[in-house]
Amino acid sequence: MKNVLVFLPMLAGHMLGSFAAWQQSIAAFLCFSLLASSAYLINDLCDIEADRAHARKRNRPVAAGRIGVVPALFASLALLVGGIAVGLFLPPLFWLAAGAYLLGTLLYSFLVKRLVGPDVLWLAGLYTLRVLGGAAATQITPSFWLLAFSIFLFLSLALVKRVSELAALPEEGGQLKNRGYMPGDIETLTGLGTASGLSAVIVLALYIRSPEVLELYSRPYALWLLCPLLLYWVMRVWLGARRGWIREDPIVFAFRDPQSVAVFALATLVLVAGTG
Repeated sequence: MKNVLVFLPMLAGHMLGSFAAWQQSIAAFLCFSLLASSAYLINDLCDIEADRAHARKRNRPVAAGRIGVVPALFASLALLVGGIAVGLFLPPLFWLAAGAYLLGTLLYSFLVKRLVGPDVLWLAGLYTLRVLGGAAATQITPSFWLLAFSIFLFLSLALVKRVSELAALPEEGGQLKNRGYMPGDIETLTGLGTASGLSAVIVLALYIRSPEVLELYSRPYALWLLCPLLLYWVMRVWLGARRGWIREDPIVFAFRDPQSVAVFALATLVLVAGTG
């Protein structure tokens, strides 16, 4: 689901009517999905002991023993080869983004996820690399506004992921395995995450007032409705993290949450109204 982000540059660049852009974006989506699946299997092998001690993650196929270590390694290799094969049909600049994503994911699994602070910045970077991959695949130059918005929003979502994990720990004696965070960090992480999410809203508001919007939208004033929609969604996600609604990646939660889906549908209607 997270790889749907590769379609964002095509949407932001007003190229939904381009058949070639759809072809390239779908190929990028398949490539990232195969590469991500390959890396996730490696991550599950690295985290096998920690996952077995986790209330939900112990049901993952590798942790539960339904898939052995050797088959998982062969599956990871096959997925990697498949991802590389699909990537060959895309522009060379896409290979750079996809390669950086794969290397970044593996480094995260082996090292970065144990570091307090760099881990969430790294996760935000992996989200953003999906957007850059979609831009490279469609040969769209990502704007400053899209990158600034992505960095702040994805940092907020990376912090949501950590807070939701901490909120799920037992009240006494709980600590995340293979992570440097403790339950007492929740308040600090929540403050940083909500501030980052609100910063994304500010970037959106500044973008609506920019000259670029006048060139792309015939009714730019309609776009102001995006700000309260995004504010509401940021608030909902952070309430979900603190109340235990979010048990997985926040983007996965968004696809399964009816209210989030409604927000995205309304945002789409606003964009259509603004385009005229």
